Amino acid sequence: MRIFLDTANIDEIRQAARLGVVSGVTTNPSLVAKEKKADMKAVIQEISSIVDGPISAEVLSLEPEAMIREARNVSSWSPNVVVKIPMSAAGLEAISVLSREGIRTNLTLCFSVNQAILGAVAGATYVSSFVGRLDDIGHDGMQLVAEIVEIFDKYKDRLKTQVIAASIRHPLHVTAAAKAGAHIATIPYSVLMQMVKHPLTDIGISRFADDWRRISKA
Repeated sequence: MRIFLDTANIDEIRQAARLGVVSGVTTNPSLVAKEKKADMKAVIQEISSIVDGPISAEVLSLEPEAMIREARNVSSWSPNVVVKIPMSAAGLEAISVLSREGIRTNLTLCFSVNQAILGAVAGATYVSSFVGRLDDIGHDGMQLVAEIVEIFDKYKDRLKTQVIAASIRHPLHVTAAAKAGAHIATIPYSVLMQMVKHPLTDIGISRFADDWRRISKA
């Protein structure tokens, strides 16, 4: 399973990239707005200069023709760009056109197996299943990921779409996504840092240092 970072914060992306474990970034209008950035193109291009992997940037249009025009423009910002298209009839129409043009797409806001199937058949490069938001309303978000992966695996000769576990809230979600077979987990920087840490690791490092200090003074 690959790890993407779900953020538009440039400092977080730089720090995470130095770890050597991040192979892509996902953004959305809310994440860009959170950083008080008005120029989404500049943000995406800066991210692309840091992470040499898929960078998801979302369209804002809602009608298929406008989505397609906007997606063509967004995809020109960098060779790394993957265009995020929200799940809707208009979104599927846009994805079907864009996929034929060789433009990579990420079907976002996917909350059901049927939505994922439609996205894959339309030609989406990725399908983003929103785990945390489903959990919030009492559904098992990770079960959805597992079901999508199982179905895609049965038709892998025809469906090349990869499954992204999105809306990740904590490290256990990442473990569960890996167990479910998700191709990618896109995670906040805070969750990535939680994955690094373990209290026994901290105790072990401290103990090794203390033991070495004692022996070096002997």
